Amino acid sequence: MATRAKYSRIVLKLSGEALAGDAGFGIDPKIIQSIAKQIKEIVELGVEVAVVVGAGNIWRGKIGSEMGMDRATADYMGMLATVMNALALQDGLEKIGVETRVQTSIEMRQVAEPYIRRRAIRHLEKKRVVIFAAGTGNPYFSTDTTAALRAAEIEAEVILMAKNKVDGVYSADPRVDRNAVKYTQLSYLDVLNEGLGVMDSTASSLCMDNDIPLIVFSITEPGNIKRVVQGEEIGTIVRGK
Repeated sequence: MATRAKYSRIVLKLSGEALAGDAGFGIDPKIIQSIAKQIKEIVELGVEVAVVVGAGNIWRGKIGSEMGMDRATADYMGMLATVMNALALQDGLEKIGVETRVQTSIEMRQVAEPYIRRRAIRHLEKKRVVIFAAGTGNPYFSTDTTAALRAAEIEAEVILMAKNKVDGVYSADPRVDRNAVKYTQLSYLDVLNEGLGVMDSTASSLCMDNDIPLIVFSITEPGNIKRVVQGEEIGTIVRGK
């Protein structure tokens, strides 16, 4: 394994489910500790780390709208849930000595900074971890799209998509279909045309248009974030057209 990082600035996309652990709901303190330690490992390599968190462990706007709730209201509730996850991760990081800032797309100055692109980049240059919460600040957009948008804005070299129950992109759900085939490399056009569900079409198109590679891997094995950052070929890489 290489001893140096392959990337200097990354966006780490964490699903809400990744923070819930086996319980599938809520925030598991042990998972927060594990992820925080893995992030610290790559910060110590000199990597500038931005994190985008989802909220599926607390609330899903889509489910709310399917239950009859106004879609925009349900999505705003999801954005607020991402802030809870972001604060939990910030607490875990700062307890092990990693300076961290949370920036939110919806202003709530008592608990976090408002998202300001130049300020976020300055934090990264000072080797602070920046956690982007509250999605894009707009309903109808996923946190996958937030990851793609923020990666483009801060000129990240890659998006690392950490999964809780799968170790890459498969032709079908490997938990259901034993014949599912794992891909090592894909193009964004493959993802869009085959409907592989890696990320939503808006996020995939944004990554493709801005030439931002995506690496999908499992976060359940300690040290995987570091392995990916150092260039080890685990998971699935999606790039270009």
